[in-house]
Amino acid sequence: MKTHRPKIQIPLAPIDKTLIALTVLGIICMFVFTFTSYPNLSETIPTHFNAKGEADAYGKTINIWILPFVSLLITTLLFIINRFPHIHNYMVNITEENALKNYRLSTRTVRVINFFVMLLLLYIQYVMLQAGMGKETSLGVWLLPIVISSSIILPILLIIQLIRINK
Repeated sequence: MKTHRPKIQIPLAPIDKTLIALTVLGIICMFVFTFTSYPNLSETIPTHFNAKGEADAYGKTINIWILPFVSLLITTLLFIINRFPHIHNYMVNITEENALKNYRLSTRTVRVINFFVMLLLLYIQYVMLQAGMGKETSLGVWLLPIVISSSIILPILLIIQLIRINK
């Protein structure tokens, strides 16, 4: 279905600028941590963790670079997608009157998701680096429940916010 949604510029609020800055800073930190830790890593590093957060698969040291580049790719793609809020999916018909509110909510949601994905990957990278340097680490049993509950709670909160702004 083709729609004719308004193409407007969404001004960035301080929270949006903060989320962008923290996401970029996290990606930079991931690359810096990896680069500075790389000479100290053992020949094998953990490449997979089970539900308890324990490493259960190992690979070559070069694999430590996969997560920073995947994180950079995801972040870049989400930044690009966020530049075009008129192509996002909405539960309401977008008009000139409600476009700014809905676009702002949509772009902020993408920024929050981008930030949390970066945080999650940064944490996993940190644990992998620590394990690669011979330190006893695990992701922790709490990580999986947090990721799952966040994946359930965030959409519920967004639907509530969407209903509220479109009354």
